[in-house]
Amino acid sequence: MLDYDERETMVAWEQLLSGDCSPSCQVRSLIGDSWQRCASGGIDAIRGEAPMATQGDAIAEAARSSTDLLAAARRSFASIGSLLEGTGAMLVLADQDGVLIDAIGDKRTLFDGMDIHLGIGGKWTEEAVGTNGIGTALYAGEPVFVHAAEHFCAGIKGWTCAGAPIHDPLDGRVVGVVDLSGHPGIFRPHNTALVAAAAREIEKALADQQSEERSRLLEAFISSAPHYRRGDGLMILDRRRRPVYCTNVPSDVTARFPLRTCAAPVPLPTDATVFLDDVTRALPPDMRGCHLTPLKLDGALRGAAVVLPSPAPRPRAGARRDPVEEAAAAIVGDSPALREVVDIACRVARGGEIASLLIEGETGVGKELFARLVGSARPADRFIAVNCGGITRELIGSELFGHVAGAFTGASREGKAGVFELAHGGVLTLDEIGELPLDIQPFLLRVLEDRVVQRIGDSRPRPVDVRLVASTNRDLRAEVEAGRFRRDLYYRIGAVSIRIPPLRERGDDAILLLEHFNAMIAARAGRERLAFAPAVLDALRAYDWPGNAREMKNLVERLHVLVQGGRVALGDLPPDLLCLGATPDRRRSAAPSARPPAEQTAARSIASLEAAELAALRDALDAEHGNLTRVAQRLGISRPTLYRKLDHHGIRRTFQ
Repeated sequence: MLDYDERETMVAWEQLLSGDCSPSCQVRSLIGDSWQRCASGGIDAIRGEAPMATQGDAIAEAARSSTDLLAAARRSFASIGSLLEGTGAMLVLADQDGVLIDAIGDKRTLFDGMDIHLGIGGKWTEEAVGTNGIGTALYAGEPVFVHAAEHFCAGIKGWTCAGAPIHDPLDGRVVGVVDLSGHPGIFRPHNTALVAAAAREIEKALADQQSEERSRLLEAFISSAPHYRRGDGLMILDRRRRPVYCTNVPSDVTARFPLRTCAAPVPLPTDATVFLDDVTRALPPDMRGCHLTPLKLDGALRGAAVVLPSPAPRPRAGARRDPVEEAAAAIVGDSPALREVVDIACRVARGGEIASLLIEGETGVGKELFARLVGSARPADRFIAVNCGGITRELIGSELFGHVAGAFTGASREGKAGVFELAHGGVLTLDEIGELPLDIQPFLLRVLEDRVVQRIGDSRPRPVDVRLVASTNRDLRAEVEAGRFRRDLYYRIGAVSIRIPPLRERGDDAILLLEHFNAMIAARAGRERLAFAPAVLDALRAYDWPGNAREMKNLVERLHVLVQGGRVALGDLPPDLLCLGATPDRRRSAAPSARPPAEQTAARSIASLEAAELAALRDALDAEHGNLTRVAQRLGISRPTLYRKLDHHGIRRTFQ
């Protein structure tokens, strides 16, 4: 080990304790500065072990508070931990308070570590146990190693450790430390690089988790707030009260938001009322009149939506731009396949004689944009969107048609208008209409035919003027043949239908979308746009994009979080994107064409890889009985990646 001498280090330590001189001239400055902090802080230099910060139920509570960190570290710990048996080394994970929440590695070393409380529940900050790899990394905010006699407390000088802090990708604060520890014989110069690499992998996993949660929080908000208007300001807060999504919110408002750059850890929410009260108190005075909505995921409180209603529009001088043209301009792409569909949608939007339309397309192609385009000629505040797959079978009828007071157990005392009534004079879009239960379909058909609706429990017909836009990622004709969708309803909603082409059939639209999302995300975050190396653009052109435009947007968001220096290289792309992509000279077209022998061989290779991937997915789903969280862990991939692969292979997420 360079610049380390056991005897001189011990002499410097003894001199510091005796008050004779500063040890900074005999030991590394990192160690000398830490020793000084420990001495001035009154740390017991003869201490032989770390204190136990938590015991019993408190350990479980600490783990609950660090659920995201533990999940993000699981893959790295599994891959590294399997290599540590017999090496004399152990890998530990500490939270932001220096409390150990996970430990794996050589069994003998794990056993020895318990002598100094180097195990789950031990507290390893500098304030608790002096200079050490975990506590000093937390203080310094960068990777460090502390070897043998460099520890401040005498009872820990028989150990060597290297720790690296884990930073939250959203706000940069330190949320934990990954540390490699053992007896002095395990020291290697590259130990610090190893834990630094592990910390980066954990940070990437945290970024994936946050991206998924941001998407799910948005979905939860959309499903709970059908009257939200596009012009309203919207801020989505995560469970730590941090903005994870903002639109139409002035930058001076977000800059003044007290919890935006909160450095201290915020207690996780357990009660919605208390949580919303905390958010309200944190809002600037001019935002106190906004709407607050708690957001739950899997039944647990995970965040809140802050909605700032848009002011009434002021009349503008000059002619108003055609709303249909405005909606069409929001759809990015110049490929003939896309422009043809946009043209059809514009004609439907301007024609008043078409009462219903079916939009078909894969997940992520932008069906909602086309639904808004079709409805753009009608009042924007009468655009109602409902996801048929997001409402329980018991409530779907009430949601669509409404109910009178006391119509069924749990019904509102005042009764409730259904979405058909709420959309009167406007547009109702039913997303994932293929999920609509068979026993509800006849009632929907009757409303479309008679243009009247009857609330559940009521005999009074209520006239409605609604343009219905149904969308699906299923093959509805096949659903009809299988008996899962009524034929008469299919013909009623599909009298006029459009198919949105997937991104892989749209040529260089992928690059146009890339630049669109790049500019949008950069402007939202107040930073420069990313630059993309030519090899990256080739890879993106060759990729199949099973998640289409939504997958592209998620990728650009990920790159803006993770890429440093502003230039994206091939190594910055997710491995699964490179694996599922084709060679850069491969291009898909909508029409089939003859392939040369070499391309046929490549196609067969891709097909065999996809078959293997499909088999692995089905095996994992069988083994975990359809539990997607455990399936993702079993396959060693993130949940967003798993969802995309399931969609790519046509496997429903409700697989059992």
